[in-house]
Amino acid sequence: MNAALSRPLAGRVALVTGAGQGVGQGIALALASEGVSVAVLGRTEAKLEETCTLVRERGVEAAAFACDVADTEAIPGVVEAVVARFGRLDILVNNAWAGAHGPLLELSDRAFQKGYRTGPFAAFSFMRAAHPHLKASGDGAIINLVTSAMVRWDARTYGAYASAKMALKSLSRTAAVEWAPDGIRVNAIAPHALSPGLKWWTETNPEEAEEFVASIPMKRIGDCEDDIGRAVVALVGPDMRYLTGATIPLDGGQAFFG
Repeated sequence: MNAALSRPLAGRVALVTGAGQGVGQGIALALASEGVSVAVLGRTEAKLEETCTLVRERGVEAAAFACDVADTEAIPGVVEAVVARFGRLDILVNNAWAGAHGPLLELSDRAFQKGYRTGPFAAFSFMRAAHPHLKASGDGAIINLVTSAMVRWDARTYGAYASAKMALKSLSRTAAVEWAPDGIRVNAIAPHALSPGLKWWTETNPEEAEEFVASIPMKRIGDCEDDIGRAVVALVGPDMRYLTGATIPLDGGQAFFG
């Protein structure tokens, strides 16, 4: 079979934030398996290098870029460094996020705003900086990670998280419409995946975790690479070339987006 047909993404370059572990790492590895070289971004260099090693084992290039997405002024420079290293940029995955959970009256302004700085503000900076390179690609793709907490039946303690992600969902839709003529597709995904943080939570709160899993029709939490990463591969690939502006729940059927 023609290699271009069997791996249509081969030769492309992806930038994945928060790729040192968990969902970001799973997405990076899934893309690497399809021949995509990966710029691995995150705050902890040791974790980034670990992901780079795993990516290179899939037969593609990888490079680590230490980056705190809360520092939005530094983001354009990081994007340019990625392009200088790889020569192009075809795929952007905004996965990194750091924020606060808790009852609204217990959240400080700083804690509430942190989720916006690392969420929609950071994503906007990456998207704007990446735009000319994604346009030059001719078939650029952006995936922004949101959450089913946006439509959670009991929103208590999730307000800061859900509101920041809802802003990112709206940003994704707007960019999809405005940038479609530039050949750039923008979609959002809302995943459940057994990341280190969720694994810790399930082990620390076994009874609540059991109820959580029971509420998922498929009765399991997704795998970072096999479930979430592979879905991203499909979304940025040619088979989904007519899909843009969508928010897709990857949660085993738990959330209802309407």
